[in-house]
Amino acid sequence: MALVDPLFGQHVKRLREARSLTQEQLAERSDLAPDTIRRLEHQDFSPSLKTLRKVCRGLKISLTTLFASFELSHPHPVVNDIAALLGDRSEATCRAALRLLREFLDGLDER
Repeated sequence: MALVDPLFGQHVKRLREARSLTQEQLAERSDLAPDTIRRLEHQDFSPSLKTLRKVCRGLKISLTTLFASFELSHPHPVVNDIAALLGDRSEATCRAALRLLREFLDGLDER
């Protein structure tokens, strides 16, 4: 049973593909076996911190960047719903909605 978010492997795969690397190339750059990269991307195991550091070295990013970019790419599901709701609206409408949401949240914070 994986202890890491199942989407994490997909995130690593997107980072690898964004650099036009094959799994074998990333494995070589990371000093890992190609099977380790495959298993990581398919979420077949929970990688150690040491393994993640090696993957980061192969991707030429920091560990902080790896986790921060994952968090930014997977916001809370409700955030996705809000974004979808506003997706086809004009910029003026989106800005007005943002102002209303801020006012609403500020009101909740005051309670």
